[in-house]
Amino acid sequence: MAGRKTWKEVVYHVLVTFGGFIMVYPLIWMVLSSFKPTDMVLPTSAQLIPTQWTLDNYIQGWKGFMGYTFSTFFANSFFISLLATFGTLLSSSLVAYALQRLHFRMKRVLFVLVLSTMMLPAQILMIPQFMWYRHLNWVGTYYPMILPYFFAIQGFFVYLIMNFIGGIPKDLDEAAKIDGCSYYGIFARVILPLIVPAMVTSAIFSFIWRWDDYLSALLYVNRASMRPISLALQLFNDPSSGSDIGSILAMSTLSIVPATIIFLIFQKSLVEGIASTGIKG
Repeated sequence: MAGRKTWKEVVYHVLVTFGGFIMVYPLIWMVLSSFKPTDMVLPTSAQLIPTQWTLDNYIQGWKGFMGYTFSTFFANSFFISLLATFGTLLSSSLVAYALQRLHFRMKRVLFVLVLSTMMLPAQILMIPQFMWYRHLNWVGTYYPMILPYFFAIQGFFVYLIMNFIGGIPKDLDEAAKIDGCSYYGIFARVILPLIVPAMVTSAIFSFIWRWDDYLSALLYVNRASMRPISLALQLFNDPSSGSDIGSILAMSTLSIVPATIIFLIFQKSLVEGIASTGIKG
């Protein structure tokens, strides 16, 4: 029995390792190819390990376009992602607390409406949202990419935080209420410190989603100086003169560094938050 169990574990780990390598291979290829000369990135017999290492792709790619270096595009992405993430955490936590702890009319209806937003593809809302934002004169600004997230428009985070709050004993709320805390005081002093893992999980997902958001930037940003990373990478593709594959790979490699660092730093809190909210794969 012990030998059979060991054999099954070996087969399991081999299959998981092989599957993981297949999933990570495109990323590995991108990173290693970014150090190849542009004319050797896509030869007839492509090699994974560069035979000639160079940093020219990073130097050339960082120069950017139209007088703007990639530091400008990185700053734009950080500005959008951080503000939108802050708005998501603030609004989603308040809405989740209200739906989980407070009692008011139409509570179930509002909860269903929040969950229904998770079932609507963004493409369905794209045209009416664009017309609305154009009427508000928001097209050409960062407002459509930041302000809506201060109103808990992503039901996923509301649902995630709600599940976490549901695991906190209500006795703590009652004790705080006896001590004179209002609903806002209970949220700030009791609930908020206890839902940090769920908040970290939401922050990571929200930051990554906003950092990678290409469609919103394409719709609402019309000036080169305002482009985030996701849209700036498009400038390397010129159908009339060809694409600078080496620079694309180099800047794409740099673009995944912030999200990767954040994930590695908060990995423990991310796992704890997902496990505690019951959202398991």
